Amino acid sequence: MADPQRIAERVRDHMWATDRASQGMGMEVAAIGPGSCTMTMTVREDMLNGYGTCQGGLMTTLADSCFAFACNAYNEITVAAGFDVQIVAPARLGDELVATAVEISKSGRLGVYDVDVRNQRDERVLAFRGRSYTMKGKPVLAIEG
Repeated sequence: MADPQRIAERVRDHMWATDRASQGMGMEVAAIGPGSCTMTMTVREDMLNGYGTCQGGLMTTLADSCFAFACNAYNEITVAAGFDVQIVAPARLGDELVATAVEISKSGRLGVYDVDVRNQRDERVLAFRGRSYTMKGKPVLAIEG
């Protein structure tokens, strides 16, 4: 049986290779593990809304990407079944955002993950709870023993 951490790393590499959305927004995967992930993103000028703060959907995209890497790290294709998001503070130009996803529950095909997004001052800017659905028996990639 393959090491769960190594599996998570291989899945991360495979998913990252074609994740144009996360790459295009300048995100990076800082850490990965079974059911967990940490990603970063710097707020750029083209991410600002009319009030000069990061558009909320873009902060949510960071959390959603982090959620996706965390719940797929077991090497079973897993998709979002829904999520709730609370924007609790603005992010501003140049802010270094760090999203940290943790698995709250995984039972059968269903999972619950929380993603905490904070700025470089360790101030929370967004709270995200994602619900996942796993397609049992469908690996993200072929991994041999």
